[in-house]
Amino acid sequence: MSQDPHRKSATARQTAELLRSVISQQRVPYTNQAGALIDAVKAVGEQLIAANPVELAVGNIVRRVLHIIREEDLSLTTAAISGINLSAVSDDEDDGDRDDRPVLSAAAVAAAARSTLRPPSLHTLLEDMPDSAAVPHTSSSGGDSEGKSKCEHLLFSNPLDNSSVILSGISVLYLICLTRLELSCQSADKSSRTRKLKHDVIEAVNELIQDITTCHEQIAEQAVEHIHQNSRTVLEFLCAAKEKKRSFRVFVAEGAPRYQGHLLAKELVARGLQTTLITDSAVFAMISRVNMVIVGAHVVMANGGVVAPIGLNMVALAAQKHAVPFVVLAGSHKLCPLYPHNPEVLLNELRSPSELLDFGEFSDCMDFGSGTTSPLLHVVNPTFDYVPPKLVSLFITDTGGHNPSYMYRLIADYYSADDLVIQRKPTTGN
Repeated sequence: MSQDPHRKSATARQTAELLRSVISQQRVPYTNQAGALIDAVKAVGEQLIAANPVELAVGNIVRRVLHIIREEDLSLTTAAISGINLSAVSDDEDDGDRDDRPVLSAAAVAAAARSTLRPPSLHTLLEDMPDSAAVPHTSSSGGDSEGKSKCEHLLFSNPLDNSSVILSGISVLYLICLTRLELSCQSADKSSRTRKLKHDVIEAVNELIQDITTCHEQIAEQAVEHIHQNSRTVLEFLCAAKEKKRSFRVFVAEGAPRYQGHLLAKELVARGLQTTLITDSAVFAMISRVNMVIVGAHVVMANGGVVAPIGLNMVALAAQKHAVPFVVLAGSHKLCPLYPHNPEVLLNELRSPSELLDFGEFSDCMDFGSGTTSPLLHVVNPTFDYVPPKLVSLFITDTGGHNPSYMYRLIADYYSADDLVIQRKPTTGN
């Protein structure tokens, strides 16, 4: 009744591992490091999504990785700004201890910045100074001492005491040296920040891979709260409830035409659970005897709707008719930020008619021998159903249980609005 859940989780995990490899091998430029990583991931993500558009988990993982890049870049930027502020506070505290050297005012710093636009000639810097502030030129040692004292007075005097800001050439050169030192430090910081960005992104992707691997177990831990169908997630969920001494019987629909329910029933019996196997057409007749319907999902949409194995919409309607809770189990990698009406979403695919009919037995009904332009018998074998959110009672993910109305909030924590459409920006030629 559903696709192989092991393959689904493996697809999500392998997508994350591939993108991790792309990030680790990507050469990051000196500027806009996050943009370079985003472009690289989008380039690969476009090809992966185009190769299998029905497997929405691939697009989910691509968007999750893009969100990780944006979040880590924002975190590093915020930390860098905080570091600058802390450094400024520390410098102010140090300057407060030096009472013999007053701090230059903002006007003085602005004047120094403007003066740096001119050639750093001492004559140019001193040509506009008043005569009373000029340093006398004497050849005696006393004159040198007096000139030095006047320079120190000009350098460290309070500019608010004068009608105009006066800066000596020594102070401007001092500011220029400080600027060059800051630029050198910023260059080293950017290089370090580039390495840290890739490192932090790769670490976050590793955590995502770990979450995908363990999502079944994390969902199964919540079984005792909800136990008083058919995927590995459902199997682990039911077995966890059995291990916690909950007594219950499981009714399993056979899941035609692939009959995945047969395999699930066999595994449940092997683990000691009381199991009843029924046909898909008997769901409505038997559902009044159950207390809860538990199903897996192919993907959960942003509106809380569920793309699920074929036939589950019928089960959800039967559950609503009999007031039976309809519970959906889904790992966080199956949460999709798109809506069913988005053009990027391909809700269904058609499987081979051979799963329904034997071509040898029905070949006379499907050939073109009647003279018409098309065969008389058409076989349609869709893979998925769409279950609207109004039919879902509860979602259980690896982060806990959630109402359908809350799913869009949960999904917003995993994705960025800029990444809903995986498409690189077009490059313009010169």
